[in-house]
Amino acid sequence: MPKALPKQVDVVIVGGGVVGCSIAYHLTQIGITNVVLLERKQLTSGTTWHAAGLVGQLRASRNLTELAKYTTGLFEKLEKETGQATGFKQNGSISMALTEGRMEELLRGASMAKNFGLTVDVLSVDEIKERIPHYNMQDVRGGVFLPKDGQVNPIDVTQALAAGARSRGAKIFENCKVTRILTKDGSVVGVETAEGTIMADKVVMATGMWSRELGRSIGVSIPLHACEHFYIVSEPIEKLPRNMPVVRVPDEFTYYKEDAGKLLVGAFEPVAKPWGGGGIDDEHAFVTLPEDMEHFEPILTNAISRVPLLETAGIQLFFNGPESFTPDDRYYLGEAPEVKNLFMATGFNSIGIQSSGGAGLVLSQWIKNGHPPMDVNGIDIRRIHPFQSNNTYVRDRVSETLGLLYAMHWPYRQAATARGVRRSPFHPYTDNLGAVFGEVNGWERPNWYALPGMKREYDYSYGRQNWFSAAQVEADALANDVVFFDQSSFAKFEVIGRDACKVLNRISCNNVDVAVGRIIYTHWLNERGGIEADLTITRLAPDRFLVVTGAVPQTRDMAWLKRHIPENAQCIAVDITSGLPMLSIMGPKSRALLERLSGTDFSNAAFPFGTSQLIDIGYARVRASRITYVGELGWELYVEAEFAAHVMETILSAGTAFGLKAAGMHTLNNARMEKAYRHWGHDISDEETPLEAGLSFTCAWGKLGGFVGREALLKQKALPQLAKRMVCLALVDDTASAPLMYHEEPICRNGVIVGSTTSGAWGHRVGKSLALGYVRNLEGVNRDWLESGSWEVEIAWQKQKAIVQLQPFYDPKGLKIRS
Repeated sequence: MPKALPKQVDVVIVGGGVVGCSIAYHLTQIGITNVVLLERKQLTSGTTWHAAGLVGQLRASRNLTELAKYTTGLFEKLEKETGQATGFKQNGSISMALTEGRMEELLRGASMAKNFGLTVDVLSVDEIKERIPHYNMQDVRGGVFLPKDGQVNPIDVTQALAAGARSRGAKIFENCKVTRILTKDGSVVGVETAEGTIMADKVVMATGMWSRELGRSIGVSIPLHACEHFYIVSEPIEKLPRNMPVVRVPDEFTYYKEDAGKLLVGAFEPVAKPWGGGGIDDEHAFVTLPEDMEHFEPILTNAISRVPLLETAGIQLFFNGPESFTPDDRYYLGEAPEVKNLFMATGFNSIGIQSSGGAGLVLSQWIKNGHPPMDVNGIDIRRIHPFQSNNTYVRDRVSETLGLLYAMHWPYRQAATARGVRRSPFHPYTDNLGAVFGEVNGWERPNWYALPGMKREYDYSYGRQNWFSAAQVEADALANDVVFFDQSSFAKFEVIGRDACKVLNRISCNNVDVAVGRIIYTHWLNERGGIEADLTITRLAPDRFLVVTGAVPQTRDMAWLKRHIPENAQCIAVDITSGLPMLSIMGPKSRALLERLSGTDFSNAAFPFGTSQLIDIGYARVRASRITYVGELGWELYVEAEFAAHVMETILSAGTAFGLKAAGMHTLNNARMEKAYRHWGHDISDEETPLEAGLSFTCAWGKLGGFVGREALLKQKALPQLAKRMVCLALVDDTASAPLMYHEEPICRNGVIVGSTTSGAWGHRVGKSLALGYVRNLEGVNRDWLESGSWEVEIAWQKQKAIVQLQPFYDPKGLKIRS
């Protein structure tokens, strides 16, 4: 019998798993009740039904942890609200370490948890044994206990969310497959089903492992791929404690959950088995995949050793089911950059249950208000690049990313799979010079250059890694001579047209209506004053501008730019990243080298800081821009791709006389930390304003026409004191054994947590462990408050004395860059 589908709704949600039902629940909770959810088969029939149902709270950032905490709170009250059982049990979780490296990871996580307001206990081996006496403690170094973690029944909790949505007016249709998403003029307008068409203001894709193909049908990139995910369930074990916490032994890739007197043992093995790359059967529902005992046997062998009760317990169920994974192990949320009003909630990497409440909360508010309620750039769909939807790439990468859930999360860890995708024209030269490459969004970038006799690979640790001495050599050359960086991965957009200046000046907080050849550092802000993009703009001609931004926000920043070009404006934006590789030449001898190369006068009078000129190098014309991200005298060279090899060869030949060395991205990052240059996505985001970030100098308050976000900033500027500000930190301990700061370490003033770090590195030119971070004080953060306090940073459960100040630790007056 045909279904009576509505003709017009506010929101259509495609997909009836736990996340789709959570979105419906939360939309109706905030007053958007004209909502339809369409499920191709039955609710939970894709992935949700076979999820393990773990509910953890600690994530990699404060905001993601807040969302996980919210999910836990939602599950606590959901049964009472809806009358539908959820199976929620808050029995806590224990993570155990079998190595010193893992123990430090857990301790750093424990400090983060404390910083995020989570209750956390660091446990000795004996204390773990007291809580789970039926576990073998062989090789265990210690662990961490999070008492608010727990578990839930995935099918039941999904039905409860659906019941809550229905009770407030949402309509849910099962066995109603969406055959096409309808778009018009770059915006979604509805969906087509076998039962009829529904027009909608907005559409949400909560479509799990079907997302990539459905998105591709309308030109939207959603890189994900299903993998086989295994677990076993034992027969009932009489001696198994019913209140057993969830136990994770990541060094053995294994997790354990008590389930109605039985023990569920699951794994995130290092090399996963991708599945479904050739397409997923149209009738797929509640599907199990064939057993593969050979693949699972090493996991099971370790499990029997770890939990001796398993040795005599039979296996009641060997389960293998598909779950979708993404190239970076983070899910996708938010509006698609390619199609307006089309929202994503997919690719949950086996953490869909514990993410469902927070994802539903954020996306519902995003749909209602036009922006997320908090900084979620790490899971924003706009972080991805179209090439990542390539079937071979995503299949190869997810064979690794499944295992990364339990692998060591080392600082600077590099992906091993799907490498060599994007290479600059300078790649062969940097490779010959000993580059050890890292990967960012497919780009192969020289991270460091091996010294003679060094192996060209990483030895990971939380302290000084094996490339530390190489980075010191690079930093010394940067400070005393001259180096080059391959920065081709930085995104470049050309903005052209009669209205180009007007458009850019409206969305930029700084004034870009400047003389031809001037470079402007600026931000693009949202209406709330938050920083959406951090970039430079060079005026090439009265009607032409070059926008340069980071490699990671390439898709995001282009989407922001295009959506802020009025329809009637004579202005176009073109991504020219691939055609314009860039080398930067940095250091006190950079002027002499470039003058030798080009014959151009590079003096302060002829070539001031913040200006750009066309010069000759060899037989090529090159754009030289005097700007820096490392705090030394230097220029960025933008070279048309076909001339890149010739220009590189010419520079290397001339550079010998000046001691020119190659330097990598680690040195670039270390140097920018010494100068306190902010990094978008770590130190600044759409939650921070330029005033809070110490970047108010980028705001041209009085320029004609104002700028997006100005009104919000003026209100903040009128406050007597800012309650939140970015600061520079250095550990007092500057010895070789000094710990390194990375991110989210608690910052304590007089023993009380008042903030956290956002990024950190060793400063090779100043010889200190450095970080940037935000601190808060309701009465205002100012120099007196900073100087009157006693400061510490907690790293791996240990407090370290620190120096905290507003100015950078290296060349605070910026004399070197203008020398």
